[in-house]
Parts: sequence; C-alpha cells; structure tokens
Amino acid sequence: MAVTKRQKEVLDFISGFVQRNGYSPSFEEIARGLELKSLATVHKHITNLQNKGLLQRSHNRSRSIDVLPPRSKSHPDRLPLMGRIAAGQPVEAIEIAETISLGDIIGNREVFALEVRGDSMQDEHIVDGDFVLVEKTRTARQGEIVVALVRDSEATLKRYYIEGDVVRLQPSNAEMEPIYVPISQVAIQGRVLGMLRKY
Repeated sequence: MAVTKRQKEVLDFISGFVQRNGYSPSFEEIARGLELKSLATVHKHITNLQNKGLLQRSHNRSRSIDVLPPRSKSHPDRLPLMGRIAAGQPVEAIEIAETISLGDIIGNREVFALEVRGDSMQDEHIVDGDFVLVEKTRTARQGEIVVALVRDSEATLKRYYIEGDVVRLQPSNAEMEPIYVPISQVAIQGRVLGMLRKY
C-alpha cells in the first residue's frame, strides 16, 4: 500500500530510533526528531501507518510502536492448513501444523486472475462471480480450460479442442452450443490452474 513522503519519514525515523536505542520513540520524540509542531499530526501519521499494516501499537504499554516487516510481494500470505474435511461420511478431526498459500498452487509461473461472468462453465463448477487463476501462456493441450481471444476482440473461458483447421471452444453447460472458429482467429491467452470463490 502506498505511503506519503511524510509517512515514509515517520516510518524511517521510528526504525532508526529503535535500531539506535532498542526501544520505540515517544510521540514527543517523533515530533522533535521530524520538527513537527503538533502531537496530533504525529498521532495521525501513526494511525495511518497502522491502518496500512506498517506499524503496530499496544495501547496498554508505553513506547509500544513496533515497525512491522514488509509483506513479501513474491510470496503471497500463507493460510494455516488445518487438516482435511469430509464432504461425505464424517472423519476424525485431527489438526495438523501446515500452511497453504497461493504460491503453493501457482509456483513460479506467471499467473493472473479473472472474475467469471456467465454460466458457460457451470458443469466444471465454475460459476458467475468465481475467480479463475490463469497461467499466462500462448499454448494449450486438447481439452484444457483456456482463456481464448477470438477474432482479436472477444475473450472467453472454454475447453479447447483443435479439429483440423478449426478450434472448438466447448462450454461445460449442457444448454450451450460449442463455438467453432478458424484456428487463425483464435489466440490462447492462458490456461486455468485453479479457482477461488467467495461466499
């Protein structure tokens, strides 16, 4: 999340103060160090940096401003993987100490997300409002779910089949017909790796 020039100065001052002294500065010391006339201004900057996840403050102790480590951009936040859950017969609940992240799914591939509109892939359990994780690639194997650009203007999510000099873009919805397009008028933009859904 972006910080202003002044917020960066506040953050740098606090980091430097902690490194030199081994404890956090008071609001008065921050105001003096940055030549700010008002403690309210210091409080505003601290609150904004807290809201951006860059500082943490405990209200029940003095000198409690802690600089948080920056979140890594290359490794998405990890979630605790608490075990397995039965979707059939119940199983014994055993907690395991593992984590999972988007990085476990996408690896080091170049991946982007798209929000799904429509129900042409509902039989694959991909429905309107879901997010598909798409590996950026120009090629695909028969039957893979792809993002295809048709006639340089229309993008669609379908299963991909080459049939001679024609591409069949197959919906996964029994009520919809496949789309047939000359192979020269189809460009693969990526293939689906996974799907996310919000409830």
